[in-house]
Amino acid sequence: MSEFSNVTVVREANIYFGGAVTSRTIIFADGTKKTLGVMQPGEYTFNTDAAELMEFLAGELEYRIGDSGPWLPMRAGESFTVPAKSAFTMKVATVADYCCSFLA
Repeated sequence: MSEFSNVTVVREANIYFGGAVTSRTIIFADGTKKTLGVMQPGEYTFNTDAAELMEFLAGELEYRIGDSGPWLPMRAGESFTVPAKSAFTMKVATVADYCCSFLA
């Protein structure tokens, strides 16, 4: 899906790692949320409350779930799921455009 209809966009940006990762939150009529964002090259660790689906629209990176999992490659058009109450790290090689869906 290349566009979302009938959503609310939160005006304030989510800014992480000194501006190297930014996103905007969109909220659907049923209350579900996604963020649409951009990551500059670098290494970033995020903690999750809810499970997440990370979809990459552009860029290349490696990711791992937790502190000791294997590093896995990720390219545009691919995605991965992160369990609730966990952490994941991404080593971003090129500017990455992403969509994060918060799963129930």
